Amino acid sequence: MVRASVDLDRRTLVRALVFHGPWRIAVEDRPDPVPGPGEVLLRVVSTGICGSDIHGFTGENGRRFPGQVMGHETVGRVVATGPEVTGLEPGTLATVHPVLACGSCDACQAGLDYRCPRRRIIGVDPALSSAFAELMAVPAANVVELPETMPAEYGALIEPLAVGHHAAARGGCGPTDRVLVVGGGPIGQACALAARRQGAERVVVSEPHAGRRALLADIGVPSVDPNDDGFTDVVAEVLGGAPTLALDAVGSSSSLRSALSVCAPGERVVLVGMHEPKVSISAYAVSIEERTLTGSYCYTKQDFLDTAAWVATAPPELARLIEDRVSLARAPEAFAALARGENPASKVLVFPGDS
Repeated sequence: MVRASVDLDRRTLVRALVFHGPWRIAVEDRPDPVPGPGEVLLRVVSTGICGSDIHGFTGENGRRFPGQVMGHETVGRVVATGPEVTGLEPGTLATVHPVLACGSCDACQAGLDYRCPRRRIIGVDPALSSAFAELMAVPAANVVELPETMPAEYGALIEPLAVGHHAAARGGCGPTDRVLVVGGGPIGQACALAARRQGAERVVVSEPHAGRRALLADIGVPSVDPNDDGFTDVVAEVLGGAPTLALDAVGSSSSLRSALSVCAPGERVVLVGMHEPKVSISAYAVSIEERTLTGSYCYTKQDFLDTAAWVATAPPELARLIEDRVSLARAPEAFAALARGENPASKVLVFPGDS
């Protein structure tokens, strides 16, 4: 039996943003989702447009499919719960951990659910109707409650911030590190904030876009233009020495080359950006200089929970990360503008309720 709030204001159809192929996305009516056993129905408050969503929209990454409802950076309120679900009351503010894992394999048992060979990702798996919609049904085990003391929309920032948290952790970031973040987009911002959370006081971001450098200044993170003369010296001057840890939040041959060339010999570079599916690097920059190159993807559930707990304290810098808010009706326009580079906003939130 479905347990619901007193007034669901339910309809037989809900509005959702449906992907129909490269550069084609539209708001349509979809069947009203009903929570099954172990599931929770959420009314979506807001969902962030991720870079991977844009790359799926344009067809660049091949990871989005016609008929799919995307969206994984989300926050909502509990509307109803399916059978076998207890403890989640209607109206509860919550975000969603997007990784659906088996729970029994070696990776899951080790707390590395994102490495589960049978994992499914909300917003990526085309069989899962996801967060660019008025309502979505998700497993109760993936629902993370949030306090009413925080701005509700901050819940949509938890997922990208968790990506940055995991990347910094993969690099062994600590208080003595001098950290260079390559790329000042949403994931670069998340990496810089994560490095600070993990104790690093000396952090600088390499970013060519003046608007993003202004955002970083507003949240208290220094930045440098990689196109300026003497870039390597400027980074060392800001950090008080060559970086001991570089977090590449771009993921291209050029960004990796920059990270490896600036990072001190014997130190660490973490690749978290995925701009190019194939990259080329100087083998000598790794072998002769004995640098360590580490990959970082997604996050553990604990990374996600730790980040949610931090966001729940409503750090003041989070307000600056959100640069645009659009209704569901305006979402197709927002996708196209972001893909064409016409909207300089770093993070755009979609509000299906049009509030």
